[in-house]
Amino acid sequence: MKAIIEVSRKGSVFNAAREQIAGVKRGRAPDYHLQFESARTLFAELTPARLDLLNTLRGMGPVSVYALAKSAGRNYSNVHTDIASLVELGLVERTDDTVLVPFDAVEIRMALAQAA
Repeated sequence: MKAIIEVSRKGSVFNAAREQIAGVKRGRAPDYHLQFESARTLFAELTPARLDLLNTLRGMGPVSVYALAKSAGRNYSNVHTDIASLVELGLVERTDDTVLVPFDAVEIRMALAQAA
């Protein structure tokens, strides 16, 4: 399963839902869809540091936030804040004492403006 992160106009969430339902009907595990209205919003939420944490965490498997911070070479409180944001976005899952990335891949999609 992968996370698909898109920059798309408001209301297009219904298109993603239709794609997901069609995939489930074909026997595929549904992908996780996350949408932002602008690239600015997407990259405000998914900073390079947070994307690096996703990659590090995926490679480590389920681990404590402390162990993740140590492995990433970052301050614990900053990692804790970033993980809280990633949990809120649905890109990281938290158990009592560990966090993990449940996806095999994260795909970021952004359509460019059409030429006039």
